[in-house]
Amino acid sequence: MNLKNNFIKFILSFVLIIIGAYVLSVKFLRFDLTSEGRFTLSKYTISILENLNDKIYIKVYLEGEGLPATLKKYKREIKEELDEFKIYAGDNLDYEFIDPAESSDKEVRFAFYRSLTDKGLLPIETNEISADGKTSQKMVFPGASIIYKDRETLVNLLKTAGEFAPESEENVNNSIQSLEYELTNAIKKLSKDKKPEIAFINGHGELNEYQVMDISTVLSEYYLVKTGRIGGTLGILDDFKAIIIAKPEEVFSEEDKFVIDQFIMNGGSVLWLVEGTKTNIDSLFITGSTISMAQDLNLNDMLFEYGVRVNHDLLMDKFSSPIGLTTKGPDGKPRINHYPWYYFPVIVSDNDHVVSKYLNYIKTEFVCTIDTVGSNPELKKTILLKSSDYSKLDPIPSRISFDLINRMPQDNEMRAGRKNIAVLLEGKFESIFKNRPVEKYFPNISRADVITKSKHAKMIIVSDGDIIKNEVSRDGKPYPVGFDKFTQQTFIGNQEFILNTINYLCDDEGLMTIRSRELQMRLLNHKKISNNRFIIQFINVLLPLFLIAIFGITVSVIRKRKYRRK
Repeated sequence: MNLKNNFIKFILSFVLIIIGAYVLSVKFLRFDLTSEGRFTLSKYTISILENLNDKIYIKVYLEGEGLPATLKKYKREIKEELDEFKIYAGDNLDYEFIDPAESSDKEVRFAFYRSLTDKGLLPIETNEISADGKTSQKMVFPGASIIYKDRETLVNLLKTAGEFAPESEENVNNSIQSLEYELTNAIKKLSKDKKPEIAFINGHGELNEYQVMDISTVLSEYYLVKTGRIGGTLGILDDFKAIIIAKPEEVFSEEDKFVIDQFIMNGGSVLWLVEGTKTNIDSLFITGSTISMAQDLNLNDMLFEYGVRVNHDLLMDKFSSPIGLTTKGPDGKPRINHYPWYYFPVIVSDNDHVVSKYLNYIKTEFVCTIDTVGSNPELKKTILLKSSDYSKLDPIPSRISFDLINRMPQDNEMRAGRKNIAVLLEGKFESIFKNRPVEKYFPNISRADVITKSKHAKMIIVSDGDIIKNEVSRDGKPYPVGFDKFTQQTFIGNQEFILNTINYLCDDEGLMTIRSRELQMRLLNHKKISNNRFIIQFINVLLPLFLIAIFGITVSVIRKRKYRRK
């Protein structure tokens, strides 16, 4: 009877195993037991991966011996993330890790380095520890090349924001937080066929096409970018997801204001890059001085109605980029010297909003401040960028000259605190034309035709137009946006910020939601480890041995007693 029961149990177990194996072969199941779903990709990412219609190939240039422990950890995180991607993309995704320093030939190695930097990958220098314990400098490229069909894009996977060293634990953890976003963003950019339309508005002294050429190229990877005048033509903006008004210096007509207003009332989005103060930097370099004057663009009433006021002032910030002046060196030859210049604030974002989170440094020039106004309960106002704590406001008009280089304000004068530079407004806006006669501008439109309250709309107001501007070389080629001609440094936060603003304004909620994900890193407390070193060592080394010994002794005693009774 027992033999029969055992045989039946065996058959049932075998059948259950076969059924389970079949179910798992046709139904994909994974379990993520972390509270924040750390090992679970977003639905947005999964949708993109499952709908790929060609192969994605990813080359990660974070490989080789002697990597710091933090970058080894990041390499493991990248590999685990790519394994997750491959589960949903299947055969449509492959990847490999490449060591840029693999070649022993110095010229070949440096040629490969140049090819990566020319493509846009940013290297960092780390201390390489060899097998015999010697330390040397190593060039590391913590980025990836992603290839889809005949297109390729480069992604810098390591963040370099804030006060942390690139390979520091804090910086690597920030990079882990944004890893899914960076990879998904790149894949989406390559695989997207139809692009939404956005437009740079001209006709009011805005930056010309050469001055926004670099950011236009970046945005064109996601959007169909156009440029044009409004010309008082009602409905001309209807086909655009968002419009960009980049550093206007001439007055807006009431007709153009009405067209923009009705675009917003219909749910359109606007990125305003407007300044309340006009400072001519060309005049400063030609004559050595210039006057900062209040600038009236005929937009004050419009922006005030929407919920902000762009102030007629000039912000000075101790945390700033220097200015370069040509002087004669000891040998009589010209040389460029750098001097502190508080009129070029460098912004460090510590904001948790999805638009400005984890941004690199942002360079600005001759910035004014922004205040939020009004009490519309249907509007949400979010400050995106602020100055540092060590700021000062210059009243307008203000004379600016190079004589100020040696007379920058002292620390005790920089007490204005953190001032707003960029503000996000979202919700339902009131039209500035709700109680105005529009017939004199548009004879065919009556007051009843005016939309006085918007659908849900968004706008971002930035009080510096130079944040989006690129310098142009003598031969007409654009430098990258954020490039500082004095230090030859590129502030990549400028590009990141503008790209984030347009993505957010164009309702790319899925992508921006990924960027806002919070992963609980569960880091070790190094101070507690140091203070409790003996206890930790005892628990991890001696206690397991002690418990095994107790278990062995207990089993031995029980066995002796058992067999003595027999």
